Amino acid sequence: MNKQRRSNYFNQVDNMSLSVFYSGFAPHLSADAFYPFQVNRNFWYLSNINQDNAILLMAKSNNLSESYLFIKKIDPVEALWVGESLTFEKASELSGIPYENIRDIQTFDAFFSSLLTQSRRALFGTIEKVYFDIERQSFTDQALLGERKASEFMQKYPHLNLKNAHPILAFLRSSKDEAEIKQIQGAIQISKVANLHLLDSIKHAKNEFDLATEFNYVLNKHRTVPSFGSIIAGGKNATILHYEHHDQDLNQGDLVLLDLGVRYQQYASDITRTYPINGKFSQRQKEVYQAVLNVNKAIIQWVKAGVTQFEYNEKGKELLAKEAKALGLIKEDVELIKYYYHGLGHALGLDVHDVGNPQLPFRVGQVITVEPGLYISEEGIGVRIEDNLLLTETGCINLSSEIIKEVSDIEAYMKHTK
Repeated sequence: MNKQRRSNYFNQVDNMSLSVFYSGFAPHLSADAFYPFQVNRNFWYLSNINQDNAILLMAKSNNLSESYLFIKKIDPVEALWVGESLTFEKASELSGIPYENIRDIQTFDAFFSSLLTQSRRALFGTIEKVYFDIERQSFTDQALLGERKASEFMQKYPHLNLKNAHPILAFLRSSKDEAEIKQIQGAIQISKVANLHLLDSIKHAKNEFDLATEFNYVLNKHRTVPSFGSIIAGGKNATILHYEHHDQDLNQGDLVLLDLGVRYQQYASDITRTYPINGKFSQRQKEVYQAVLNVNKAIIQWVKAGVTQFEYNEKGKELLAKEAKALGLIKEDVELIKYYYHGLGHALGLDVHDVGNPQLPFRVGQVITVEPGLYISEEGIGVRIEDNLLLTETGCINLSSEIIKEVSDIEAYMKHTK
């Protein structure tokens, strides 16, 4: 798959160009401690290599496209402390890059420079453009590694044309290939196991942290980790959209909102369910829950490739406003903002909030979330129901359909939990 992804990328970039992608480093935490390493998603997408201090170089001339992978050689001393890094043979096997194109990271600068000088022009010709992976979420963000390296490059080669590879990768990654869909399904399958385990545990949980412990227990058994900071919110806490403290007591008679994700082979799930702590919805809780579920199911029936993000959000607001009126919460559509204050969903993949251009219509093969909610602070009720959808030309496939969400199914299951 990685060879095909690199081929797709080569088809999108200009001739007479180089493209440089960095795996990254673990950020410094404090003293001699570092944050856990997270591989750059675009680097991994193109290389299938999950190792720090690695570089993928892709060169394209008018009639030749070649990929080179630069990794650190095995250091016997380092291996005693943290284990061996990848061998060149294993890196070639994982990436699909020929063994002769796997190089020592120490040689990258010289090799890269040589492609820009007379000595290597017989191979690729005169390079005119260099692509770096430049991503910036806001003006105030610190420059990431790709942007820092691009700045260094322009100081040395100001005559060359600097290009940004990130929009190209965002477009390519937005439509998932067969392997990616299987990996997302793998994450969702673990989410299903975790949700059933949490349903078994809720009645006996004394606080939100108890449920966080149970969720992490399931993930540990599956040798994986959460795909984002878990949201486990009882009662009124569920009206806080990104509540991540999960350290408050759970009260009988309340609902608990579980917005939880799993990472499986780099890909993420993002599932939300809302359950009654004592196993049975009150009449009002059932009304609010069913209103949100009605919107969740209606959107799943309606959405397909070709819908824009704007249309998607507007449809969600339209349906939720209708339900909120029926619940007696609002009289005019504009009042909905008091009880619903987020978008209907987002792209999902290597990142939980995955890359893609929100101005473009949804694509066939894109995976998105659908997560309507109503948050009634004055009643201590927060409900969100989130599924993960694979878009097709004519509709969508609900990849998380096996994770129960009907009132009757939830109550029936919890009735038999001990």
